Amino acid sequence: MKTNVLGKTGLEVTELCFGALPFGPLQKNLPREEATAVLVAALEAGVNFIDTAQVYKTYAPIREALKQTKKRPVIASKSPAATYEDMQNAIEEALNELNLEEIDIFHLHAARVGEDVFTKRKGALECLYDYKHRGLVKAVGISTHSVKVTALAATVEGIDVVFPLINKTGHGILDGSREEMEKAIARCVAQGKGVYLMKVLAGGILVGDYTQAVEYARSIPGCASLAIGMVSKTEVEYNVAYFQGRKPATIPSLAAMEKHFIVVESLCAGCLECVATCPNHAISERSGKAFIQQEACLTCGYCVGACPQFAIRLV
Repeated sequence: MKTNVLGKTGLEVTELCFGALPFGPLQKNLPREEATAVLVAALEAGVNFIDTAQVYKTYAPIREALKQTKKRPVIASKSPAATYEDMQNAIEEALNELNLEEIDIFHLHAARVGEDVFTKRKGALECLYDYKHRGLVKAVGISTHSVKVTALAATVEGIDVVFPLINKTGHGILDGSREEMEKAIARCVAQGKGVYLMKVLAGGILVGDYTQAVEYARSIPGCASLAIGMVSKTEVEYNVAYFQGRKPATIPSLAAMEKHFIVVESLCAGCLECVATCPNHAISERSGKAFIQQEACLTCGYCVGACPQFAIRLV
């Protein structure tokens, strides 16, 4: 499988990155053994890059997959922490839960945060810089859905890696268009930032248009890797084959790969915690209950973790 170096970090990653969000409790919620088996299949097939996060709660199957395969892939995690102390706790949690002495990339998890992210989260950023200086974090990054934040990240000297949202339809991009995100990514690449991409299949919406969606993302100059979520060995086999150039004729279990979230009204208490959590402003209030606008939903599942009543379900 093709590998690329992430900007100036020296980290060499496979073009296919294993996105750990979908097999975790915010989405498919696979049993730990099953999630581990899916990741083991990817690692043994040659994938050497895993993207996870503190809120995904997927450290345990990743730790077990590393133990079973005795492989050490490049691992990226992230936290929404704003303060030095909270980010320190997040990094230590990742190191402990993953049983690692160092982590390769740690991001400010800032999906919907605006251009003031670097001032609002100054303490967290200082913590990341300190941990990099100590050799416990190899590269500091930011994950974002925003065109403006992506462009700004190109100018921040301490940011090594940028993880922006982009796909061929522009679904989920904030503060600008797909074309404007392309330009913002180009600025990051020109400044030597390592760039890998999220939501290239728009959270599953573009699965039926897989080839065009993936080839669009691959065509963006300077992007080292594409993070794609996988929840079965069949999906791993398909994605690996495609990125190895074998390009299977059909996508397996297309219906099973499609998903959407609903609000169970009988359980919804109307607290609307999910509204503030949604990175794409896809949830609103309707008749005192939360309502998900399916056309805007990224199927990320962040709302599931935010709901105290467990009223949001993947179907």
